[in-house]
Amino acid sequence: MNGKAILVTGGASGLGGAVVTALHKADARPYVLDRQSPADGVPWIECDLADTRAAEHATRQLIEQAGGLDGVVTAAGTDTPGRLADVPAETWERVVTVDLLATAAVIRAALPALERAQGTVVTVASTLGIKAVSDATAYCAAKFGVVGFTRALAAELAGSVGVTLLIPGGMRTAFFDGRDEQYRPGAEAALNDPTHVAEAVLFALSQPAGCAVRELVVCADRESSYP
Repeated sequence: MNGKAILVTGGASGLGGAVVTALHKADARPYVLDRQSPADGVPWIECDLADTRAAEHATRQLIEQAGGLDGVVTAAGTDTPGRLADVPAETWERVVTVDLLATAAVIRAALPALERAQGTVVTVASTLGIKAVSDATAYCAAKFGVVGFTRALAAELAGSVGVTLLIPGGMRTAFFDGRDEQYRPGAEAALNDPTHVAEAVLFALSQPAGCAVRELVVCADRESSYP
């Protein structure tokens, strides 16, 4: 990973922040797209990924700043749980846009640079991208979409860009903050450490040319949403 330029969406906090930290430790060069600033000294562009055209533009800007790109990790994600009839349409659609459509937008913008570098893409889905639950129609729609998108992308880019689908379980991050109590993990919930998941991301990014880790499920060993 020494010197490799890696774009991380959502790199200011949560899993994305853990990935940025892990990249630094591996002597890589992280670049971040987020609405908030990442760790001190990390090059970044402020971007609301709900605006997919802005996400594409910001991706190209960071690639120019980095002088190329060796990998992309689409760690940005959001959710507003609730019954379909109770979640405002604009809120529901924002979840799908940030979690799915922005994933595709950033990767689309990064593809020319990734193909030149024979780089790697790591998309971040969820165990709720392979197992549906009530009151999560937007999140499940988006994450099921990420699963399908990534599998199709792997077939499309085989031989030119490595593509890994990461399916994490719940993690101890701020992702659940601000939710109604019924949608927050209880004190005894089995949640994984995001630093452990970040190590799996680095494993995928560090594979040699011609070798791809296609899919990884990483979760606490008592994760209730898998299998």
